[in-house]
Amino acid sequence: MTQVESVHPRTASILRNTNETQINVSLDLDCAPGAGSAQTIEVSTGIGFLDHMYHALAKHSGFSLTMKCQGDLWIDDHHTAEDSAIALGTAFKQALGEVRGIRRYGMGFAPLDEALSRAVIDICSRPYCVTDLGLRREKIGDLSTEMIPHIFYSFAMAAGVTLHIDVLRGENDHHRCESAFKALALAIKQAIERTGGTDVPSTKGVL
Repeated sequence: MTQVESVHPRTASILRNTNETQINVSLDLDCAPGAGSAQTIEVSTGIGFLDHMYHALAKHSGFSLTMKCQGDLWIDDHHTAEDSAIALGTAFKQALGEVRGIRRYGMGFAPLDEALSRAVIDICSRPYCVTDLGLRREKIGDLSTEMIPHIFYSFAMAAGVTLHIDVLRGENDHHRCESAFKALALAIKQAIERTGGTDVPSTKGVL
């Protein structure tokens, strides 16, 4: 029996319904190559660029993600973007379970052509989020750029993580945004890596 098979599966399914959005999220954190199960990513939020970003996040984090969202896009993109991030963060926290036997901290740098981003995450049950993305366009596709830092914030609050994301350079806002999501993916992948033990990664003994 492999180590992955001998420990609890890190999966979650979330159904989040409000008057503004209806969202179904399924998440499996252990679908990286060699983890024993194929990675599956299916995302449909009604906002093409947001789908693209969530797909990149799942792909490079090494987890399987299914997300179906129906939102009031006839109003604007706010509720869909915010609520989908909340649902994803909630599923992440539930799938991860007790913060024990993982690295806890993760850092990722990701380039996309001229753009370069850095993300640092602490899975610590102390939700906080700081972003400096430097986006200039009003929209990327059908997603308002003002919603992008709010997506990171909403994910961090729901997931119970401290998150810092900075775009270090770049001219194209699509590239800047996508490199930020990919940097977050790499940080998450590092932070949730199993250590092989069962210790709580904190001097307090609890997180």
